[in-house]
Amino acid sequence: MSHFFAMLSRMKYIDRWGLMRNTRRENLCEHSFETAVIAHALAVLRNTRFGGNVSPERAAVLALFHDAPEILTGDLPTPVKYYNPEIRGAYREVELAAERKLLHMLPQDMRSSYAPLLCEGEEDAELRRLVKAADKLSALIKCAEERGMGNTEFSKAELSLRRAVQEMHLPEADCFLEEFLPSYALTLDDTSVEVGP
Repeated sequence: MSHFFAMLSRMKYIDRWGLMRNTRRENLCEHSFETAVIAHALAVLRNTRFGGNVSPERAAVLALFHDAPEILTGDLPTPVKYYNPEIRGAYREVELAAERKLLHMLPQDMRSSYAPLLCEGEEDAELRRLVKAADKLSALIKCAEERGMGNTEFSKAELSLRRAVQEMHLPEADCFLEEFLPSYALTLDDTSVEVGP
């Protein structure tokens, strides 16, 4: 019996933004889905507008699994995780142990297919940069949504995340910021588009 997929389903119980006052909770499952959608979009933008040749599907799958170790570690708040190099290094060791534990929950014959999704390797380095940008964009969207609900708790995080995305110097991420991010502040009526016959 393998517990891998049952364990993955527990992503819905891991809340993000633990130190922040939220108007609406966000769980790891929601965040992973949104990150996958954005990673796919960034890869499509790279291919269609910036002369790239990457797999949007692979980017989406990598994003779905990018925070899977947090099922075992929980979502450690960013100010804690990056407080100093020692804590950051220790947390990375905990993440690696969680990746290995998840991987070993799979039957032996399936591990080689899932290892590249759970454990970072050089083979997907280009796509992982897009996933990292998508991860930050998803967090930025959460900050913007909270601000839109009148919650100023996320104001500094929003500025910091926007700067972090810009400092990645990825044209597809800059494009997402300019072309797609503003829509997240609109109402449903404002985003609905009439489609002709």
